[in-house]
Amino acid sequence: MMSDLTPELLLSAYAIGIFPMADDRDDPTIQWIDPHHRGIVPLDRFHVPRSLKKVIRQQRFEIHANRAFEEVITACAECRVDRPKTWLNDELIHLYCELHERGYAHSVECWIGNRLVGGAYGLSLGGAFFGESMFSRERDASKVALIDLIERLNRGGYQLLDTQFVTDHLKRFGAIEIPREAYHQRLNAALQIDAVFYCDEGEIVSSAPWPLKDALTGSSQSTTQTS
Repeated sequence: MMSDLTPELLLSAYAIGIFPMADDRDDPTIQWIDPHHRGIVPLDRFHVPRSLKKVIRQQRFEIHANRAFEEVITACAECRVDRPKTWLNDELIHLYCELHERGYAHSVECWIGNRLVGGAYGLSLGGAFFGESMFSRERDASKVALIDLIERLNRGGYQLLDTQFVTDHLKRFGAIEIPREAYHQRLNAALQIDAVFYCDEGEIVSSAPWPLKDALTGSSQSTTQTS
């Protein structure tokens, strides 16, 4: 059974610092997450490991943005041997795809010929980018997509890259954990910025400052809140 979660409600949730997750691919229940400590990658202190600099120089991948958003998020939702569960259910996939159509969600993709081999996607509000998930079908593809994404964010004037949590993988790129209160301060400042997301061939998507509002108040959506 689908809830009455809407794209507008989802954007408003991100704007006040919370994000949705499902317990599994086939679980219709959506939980709202507001962790006590939040993962971010400081855009001005992003670190590219030496081994990946070599991969980039080899130009193994052709990189594009927003060419295959639905394919990227579908790949991110796939269950694997090392990850038997996924937090993306059908409703969330549908909502993120709708937000992509409206210019709020973006993907960066790594291609080999006409084959999509890796990528990352997330949401953009003002000068904040909420990195959601990555996938790889070839070694280093998701890492290269992340590096390219951060270059686009720096070029477009973004001030915050939210990774939700910090993993050993993200630590290699300079990810840190900050308290919830500090995160909310950074988020509120970033939302006031008029950043742009650079796509392919000079195309840009404006990410105007987000009007802060709590659309969750009085909502009747059938979801579970957690912290």
